[in-house]
Amino acid sequence: MIEATKNKSSAVLIALCGALLFSSKAVLIKFAYQYDVDKLSLLVLRMGFALPFYLFFAFKSNANPKATPIKKKDWILLVYLGIIGYYFASFLDLWGLEFISAGMERLILFIYPTITTILIAITFKKKISRNTWIAILLTYVGISIAFWEKISLNDNTDFWFGALLIFGSALTFSFYLVGSEKLIPKFGSKKFTSYCMIVSCIGVLVHFGIQNSIDITSFRWEVYSTALAIAFFSTVLPSFMMSMAIKQIGASTTAIISSVGPIWVLVLAYFVLGEEFYLLQISGTAIVILGILLISKEKG
Repeated sequence: MIEATKNKSSAVLIALCGALLFSSKAVLIKFAYQYDVDKLSLLVLRMGFALPFYLFFAFKSNANPKATPIKKKDWILLVYLGIIGYYFASFLDLWGLEFISAGMERLILFIYPTITTILIAITFKKKISRNTWIAILLTYVGISIAFWEKISLNDNTDFWFGALLIFGSALTFSFYLVGSEKLIPKFGSKKFTSYCMIVSCIGVLVHFGIQNSIDITSFRWEVYSTALAIAFFSTVLPSFMMSMAIKQIGASTTAIISSVGPIWVLVLAYFVLGEEFYLLQISGTAIVILGILLISKEKG
């Protein structure tokens, strides 16, 4: 019992650290924008720098004689998850941000913990506890309060098209998390993450290589160093951490804990970029933390 509690506490901490690192990319991206780099070029650089790390870990996991071989039927699901997880979901999110505000994007995108929880319950026939529903409600209300001043609603067609794109991003990422819960126990978190992210990286590089004539060799060194930081600290490390957490505490709980991400961006932006941090945002932060504490105490 004590050992199980320790394992869950460790998994919650890993999920929390993964969420903080992953969400930090927003501040790093904003820092990189000071040096006249467009978002598509930065995305290509990010995934390009991340790819060698995933190739290394994929090779290392295959070198293990105890490693589970990937069957042909599992390759289909693995490639599917790689395409929708960090490639298609990121693409829809990036596209949607052209039509709606960043605050509204956060609110729509972070419906994904709720979608994930419902899909997990349907797929694996798991009962959703009362504490889980309360935690989802608390984290979402907290995010809503924290981003209230950044929300802008419009009745035009572009707004609703952008909202639909962001919802599509939330939905596809939820599918990725549900699929992760099925495959991670089979392959282990390192092997699963490596292969999925290799597919994602290749998808991004091929897509934007064909669609856009991007010159990624003419930027200042600060752009490349920041892109490398985003690749390692806000892509590679958190992707492995999130998979490790999913293996221990499930995709639903991991997704709910990830709700701390938008709040962390506000805090980090205050210290790094000098952006203002209001009382409303502090209140929202406290509510999100309360929700995460509640789900971390959940048994199972």
